[in-house]
Amino acid sequence: MSGFFVPHNLKAPLTGAASGPLAGLTAAVKDMYAIAGERAGGGNPDWLANAKPATQHAAAVTKILDAGATIVGKTICDEFFYSVAGINAHYGTPANLRAPGRIPGGSSSGSAAAVAAGACDFALGSDTGGSVRIPASFCGLYGIRTTHGRVDVAGCMDMVPSFDTIGWLASGPGVFRNVGAVLLGGEAKRAPITTLLIADDGFAETEAGVAPLVRDALARMKDLLPKPQHMRLAPDGALDTWREAVRVIQAYEIWQVYGRFTEEKRPKFGPGVAERMQIASTVTAAQADAARTVRAAAREHILALIKPGTVVALPTAPSIAPLIGTAPAALDAHRVQVMRLTCTAGLAGLPQVSLPAGTLSGCPVGLSFIGWPGGDEALLDLAVALSPHCGIAA
Repeated sequence: MSGFFVPHNLKAPLTGAASGPLAGLTAAVKDMYAIAGERAGGGNPDWLANAKPATQHAAAVTKILDAGATIVGKTICDEFFYSVAGINAHYGTPANLRAPGRIPGGSSSGSAAAVAAGACDFALGSDTGGSVRIPASFCGLYGIRTTHGRVDVAGCMDMVPSFDTIGWLASGPGVFRNVGAVLLGGEAKRAPITTLLIADDGFAETEAGVAPLVRDALARMKDLLPKPQHMRLAPDGALDTWREAVRVIQAYEIWQVYGRFTEEKRPKFGPGVAERMQIASTVTAAQADAARTVRAAAREHILALIKPGTVVALPTAPSIAPLIGTAPAALDAHRVQVMRLTCTAGLAGLPQVSLPAGTLSGCPVGLSFIGWPGGDEALLDLAVALSPHCGIAA
């Protein structure tokens, strides 16, 4: 295990504005955000060695600094963000202090671990296939994947532009919501939450103990939520079809972003990422187009279900955090389980929050709500409203 920050960390904190909605708060940023004078490494030392110092801050970094936050460090992430485990073969696995001996989840692993340890008040991450939601669940935090396109990604390293979103993590609901007020741009589609759908097929994807704990959390929250309606997110058990479409599109697009670098520089990748990058190199444009056809149909189906005023509840992750040292084959199987739960929001470009629902065997478990396009503010407000019924044991 390791600390939370990269070896090429900031030499000194970046002090934010003297006043503003985030004044007095400390933040950390995933090592994919441009910081003037610094190099972003994307979790890979070879990429770092070939990177040039940024000439200006990423848009999100500028916004939080202007709002008063002080940035205390750059956090470890999975290489090229191509994992949900949070294990980095070069820099170590950030310590998950809320589930000792277990992985923090990735790819925003260092960001989540730093917040969970109290090293900062909030942290910026990114979420493509679950990279904020999963570490939020494993580390007992509030986390959000924002509506695709709502937060300016200028100055951020790409992974899969079709799915990439900026997200953040916080221990407390107030800070969590306040960061949203600073970062969210574009058009907010505000509506009162009048419909709660329970994704039974999402609950069915979990391991023993997770579903009952999340149902208990929803029961505690019943006076603050609409009467639940049970449903299935995917028709005819199509969660696996959706997951596979995400996998193919991710592989194709990440190779478009990093394939040339990989072929020319021959970077050393850690286990898991190396195999996925090799597979990515083989995905054809025709395969990607076929997956995009599946995505278009899925998006149409999902948006017909999740209209303004509707939220869908489901477990964030299928299990508690796996143990450090879990066999690679078991981690691969876990990744498949995770993507069945995370693919819905990604395919439709929807916002999703993860709230700390409680603990199972002493380890955090997350409860998620997926909202409608532009419903980010409603989800952040919901997180605040439900927070008296959230939390993890000390």
